[in-house]
Amino acid sequence: MKVSQSNWFEVERYLETDDRCVLPLGSTEQHAYLSLSVDSILSEKVAADAAEPLGVPVFPAVPYGLTPYFMAFPGSVTLKLATYAALVRDILDSLYKTGFRRVLIVNGHGGNSPVLPVTMEWMEANEGARCRFHDWWRAPRTWACVQEIDPVASHASWMENFPWTRLPGCEMPQEQKPYVPFEKLRDRNAAGVRELIGDGNYGGVYQKPDAEMERLWSVAVEETRALLEGDWE
Repeated sequence: MKVSQSNWFEVERYLETDDRCVLPLGSTEQHAYLSLSVDSILSEKVAADAAEPLGVPVFPAVPYGLTPYFMAFPGSVTLKLATYAALVRDILDSLYKTGFRRVLIVNGHGGNSPVLPVTMEWMEANEGARCRFHDWWRAPRTWACVQEIDPVASHASWMENFPWTRLPGCEMPQEQKPYVPFEKLRDRNAAGVRELIGDGNYGGVYQKPDAEMERLWSVAVEETRALLEGDWE
């Protein structure tokens, strides 16, 4: 039940019997040869695919997040941490005000993780509020599947290359890119990060067969659905 494809009457009827919803978090940032919206596309789709058989509302993915280290790549957009924390809190407060009590946040961007304490503050401030923060791509079963397919996997590599994140006519390099030295990423500004990572891939081949990607996606959807329908008590 995508909120973007629903009206308020339908949501009100839903809230008569259930108070769960899903909030995807994404970003707009470089992903080498893939869409700048990879994190938003993937978080919203895994949320929608997981929630669809349950009839749980899925809100549109928040398209901007925390990505200051990619600001040397045109097209990337970042928010200040205080801005992002306030944005997420306002969204959660709105959901609570209109009747939702159990919120599954499906996060598609590792840089957004600093906002996790906001969800804890929200639960503390609102009676009956529950929130689960789910980094879908590095959840245990999904990450195990990634490692099984190819342990050399990272940002903008094959593990984010799905049919729905590719760009028409954009050819992928054929080689496997070595891992960038991650320890050097932490003490550089955006220009330094670009100099270090080049095209934006952190390491790994750029594309895998669709059959492998379908298998990975199936695991991710099942793992996300299990969180949504699991015991909230």
